[in-house]
Amino acid sequence: MGVDEGMLWPEAVRKNMKTGPDREVIAVYPYRSACPKSVWRRLISEANKELTFAGYTNYFLWLEIPNLRDVLRRKAERGCRVRFLVGDPDSEVTRHREELEGVPLTVGTRIRITLDELSKIITVPGVEARYGDDHIAMSLFIFDDEMLVTPHLANLVGHDSPMLHVQRQQEDGLYDRFAYHAAALWNGGRAIEFTPPQ
Repeated sequence: MGVDEGMLWPEAVRKNMKTGPDREVIAVYPYRSACPKSVWRRLISEANKELTFAGYTNYFLWLEIPNLRDVLRRKAERGCRVRFLVGDPDSEVTRHREELEGVPLTVGTRIRITLDELSKIITVPGVEARYGDDHIAMSLFIFDDEMLVTPHLANLVGHDSPMLHVQRQQEDGLYDRFAYHAAALWNGGRAIEFTPPQ
């Protein structure tokens, strides 16, 4: 005689307990800006092996994370790999996005702010940066085995798009699928020539 699953796992418990692939989803935010800054700070602070910032501009990071440049320098000096994938400020993809967004602080300007910040730490071993065009529709931020993913909605800037907080729990789950995408973007990226600081 079989056991009734409903008796072992009442509906209320099954609704609130993640048992399948969705157990990798820690949180969902309808807007990236709804994610508490404390989450970003914790993820950056606790990462020891990898910090990958594959946002098209990554501009908001410099505003929202105090002393980010020094934090990243220290991380890299302790052996953490720090990678930035940004859009090319002079590319056709960037110009098209600027037309869609129609905001005064243009995409190209936001990228250049990130490039200026990176130019001050790019000589630190472990800090790397590349241009890429293919992540215009999705930003990926990796912190060891956790990740923040923002699929960009049409005509909206990043902070108005939804975001998933994912943690690796299994082989070939959401985390691994997104990590594969991030690796492909990075491998297809182009070297950035930085002008030495004056």
